[in-house]
Amino acid sequence: MKTAKLLLQCVLALTIAPIAQATAQVKTNVPDVIPGAKPVAVEHIKIHGTSLEGNLEGDAVDRDVIVFLPPSYNKDNKRHYPVIYALHGYSIGAEQWTHEIHVPQTIEGAFAQGAQEMIVVLPDSKTIYNGSMYSSSVTTGDFEKFIWHDVVAYIDAHYRTIPNRKSRGLIGHSMGGYGASRIGMKHPDVFGALYIMSPCCMSSMAGGGGPGPADQVKERAIASEKKVAAAQSPVDLAAQSPGFGSVQYAMAVSWAPDPKNPPLYFDLPTKDGILQPEVVAKFAANAPLSFVDEYIGNLKQYRAIAMDVGDQDGLRFDAIKLHTILDNYEIANSFEVYSGTHTSAVADRFQNHVMPFFSTNLCSTKECK
Repeated sequence: MKTAKLLLQCVLALTIAPIAQATAQVKTNVPDVIPGAKPVAVEHIKIHGTSLEGNLEGDAVDRDVIVFLPPSYNKDNKRHYPVIYALHGYSIGAEQWTHEIHVPQTIEGAFAQGAQEMIVVLPDSKTIYNGSMYSSSVTTGDFEKFIWHDVVAYIDAHYRTIPNRKSRGLIGHSMGGYGASRIGMKHPDVFGALYIMSPCCMSSMAGGGGPGPADQVKERAIASEKKVAAAQSPVDLAAQSPGFGSVQYAMAVSWAPDPKNPPLYFDLPTKDGILQPEVVAKFAANAPLSFVDEYIGNLKQYRAIAMDVGDQDGLRFDAIKLHTILDNYEIANSFEVYSGTHTSAVADRFQNHVMPFFSTNLCSTKECK
């Protein structure tokens, strides 16, 4: 009983604030343009998410996707290419992330510096509450399957890809890093190399009340409950909680969906400011540090796994924990804590680390076995 009480106290102390503070920083250092870099082609398409049909929240089923085609794509009609699937973070969509990682410039720069030519795909998974968490939920739809199945199947059917797991890479930053961890652990049958950038939400984060003394945390939790109770629709609640004010709801709809609780169809982890163990358990069950041990065999199937995080990023502590777990299981992985904040180096990392990593670790021929 004492242990359970201490656990709930610890969970209550958890906060969404580190995520908001980390991902709210958008200043990014941009690599210099590489002289002579050849231009890539950019296509803006929509992909129908069969996995998202019937979602109770009313989120869009036809999703924006940005596709970057390498310089030789429209010149060599017989050539097929590896594909990188890149997942954006919370509060932004695919278009906004292009500005953070400065594509197509950084893709062109990587190719100019010797990276093999690849197709790069940025699917948009922004929702009413500003982020799908790349999770499976009756409320938002199955964004997890949307990525590993719907998007991959469409790209393979409409572009000259190499439709082999060894020629597909998955990468994500922040919430996208969470998505890359979650999806990557479950689907080595789809992807062959995995890169995780500054992942959020690796530990259970069910408190939702923010930092401070317990009485203040409780007051904030009650205030949030009242806002939810008064909301007439998801759109109404989102309008009252702009930006990072919606992150607790994004987590709740993703990890504690409730089809019998209209009009919002989710459960909060507190009631009258008191934690509800059954809902807290749902949050915890969706934390990669909680379920990674179940997928060790899957992770060992990857040709390569890499992870990085800034030394001024509050998310580095959980990233270090995941790296330690992989090391303890003797799963080969590269890990770097670089100089920077949550977003200050993402453009440089994408050009000079992510693209070369996949260039080395994705198979570039149709004879991949």
